[in-house]
Amino acid sequence: QVQLVESGGGLVQPGGSLRLSCAASGIFFSINAMGWYRQTPGKERELVAVITRGGTTTYADSVKGRFTVSRDKVKQTVYLQMNSLKPEDTAVYYCNAQYVGQPYWGQGTQVTVSS
Repeated sequence: QVQLVESGGGLVQPGGSLRLSCAASGIFFSINAMGWYRQTPGKERELVAVITRGGTTTYADSVKGRFTVSRDKVKQTVYLQMNSLKPEDTAVYYCNAQYVGQPYWGQGTQVTVSS
């Protein structure tokens, strides 16, 4: 059974940094893509950043230049380094993995940017 376990969320002041991690288990084949989405109450879940098996990255316009997604294929882990955080980055962040044609999701981790 595929499981994604996130860590690293929390409370940070505007302008601060956080690093999210997501470790996958129950994996027997290569994961196609891994990434991060976020959701706030009353809104749809939105893409933040994705990295493919080949290392190609895609970012939401709102986070370009501030967030960096990376991946350790040996550890089956994806990271999201978030710098220059803004209050509007406050959301529940979800890890996503595209594996054997199926999307898998983590349980979500809260990120709150507030002074």
